[in-house]
Amino acid sequence: MQTAINRQFRLASRPVGDITADNFEYREEAIPQLSDGEVLVRTIYLSLDPTNRIWMSDRPQYMPPVEIGQVMRGGGIGVVEQSKNPNFKTGDLVSGMLGWQDYALALGNTGLDITKLPNPLPYPLTALIGPLGMTGFTAYFGLLDIGKPKAGETVVVSAAAGAVGSVVGQIAKIMGCRVIGITGSDEKCRWLVEELGFDDAINYKTANLETALAKSCPDGIDVYFDNVGGAILDAVLTKINLHARIPLCGLISTYNATEPVPGPYNYSQILMQRSLVQGFIILDYVPRFGEAIKDLGQWLNQGKIKYALEIVEGLENAPSAILKLFDGSKIGKLAIKVSQEPV
Repeated sequence: MQTAINRQFRLASRPVGDITADNFEYREEAIPQLSDGEVLVRTIYLSLDPTNRIWMSDRPQYMPPVEIGQVMRGGGIGVVEQSKNPNFKTGDLVSGMLGWQDYALALGNTGLDITKLPNPLPYPLTALIGPLGMTGFTAYFGLLDIGKPKAGETVVVSAAAGAVGSVVGQIAKIMGCRVIGITGSDEKCRWLVEELGFDDAINYKTANLETALAKSCPDGIDVYFDNVGGAILDAVLTKINLHARIPLCGLISTYNATEPVPGPYNYSQILMQRSLVQGFIILDYVPRFGEAIKDLGQWLNQGKIKYALEIVEGLENAPSAILKLFDGSKIGKLAIKVSQEPV
């Protein structure tokens, strides 16, 4: 049932180091009124991702930073509550950058674009915020387009128990590769090996990473899917093979740094092994999302891809829940349940 207010979190200040609750301002405003061509969307699920930290900063980035006073940016899935746009009707499920709020105005002159989801849905709505959403697409295109894994090769993925890394490893197994995950707890290591089928997993917090990689990757590393940068990237570079491929997806180990981060110290290995390092942003692949949905959906239905989804109830918990992205306390995809799914 539609509430009388639109709860919002706006960016109050830019984080210095870790995100804190003081970086957000809570507001209650009237639900927006529609103009011709616009759609009112009620947020159901709000995605929380490491890139939120980038958007909160004023560093050079792939999108304009969120301005102080603006509604915090965030991808999500919602339902159309009202429509003055002939392409959308009440009850349509949509995805887009809905922001940290109960209701968002889309289309028209708002500049907020949305995509209509299939009706009926072929998958649970939660799958579309997880492996069939942006994180799944990131895994798919980063690994297959840039990593180009071949059967029998060794693929290593960092942040392997996260939303992207866990899907990367499973796709690599589908491609016939030996897969090693790097993560931050013994519990996550067990999940990767016992539940997702990784060949091995390394707890970087307790292991000597170079020694552990030498043991787990006796034939070297052909593909390294990098989600973290920093010391883990440096350790991996010591083990890469000739013509290794390194899709660079994220640098989460550096996002909260308050001083410039040096390195990688083993950068020369990229030259000596004639390796490819390529950064990518998933928005570059929007025209090809259909390819990913087709393959990922098929693998999901076949049980070849499994996923974990941690849902935190309530928009009011978004400022505290986002810390789970950086403290190692979650497995898989993290999202906020803002309101109920349509019956």
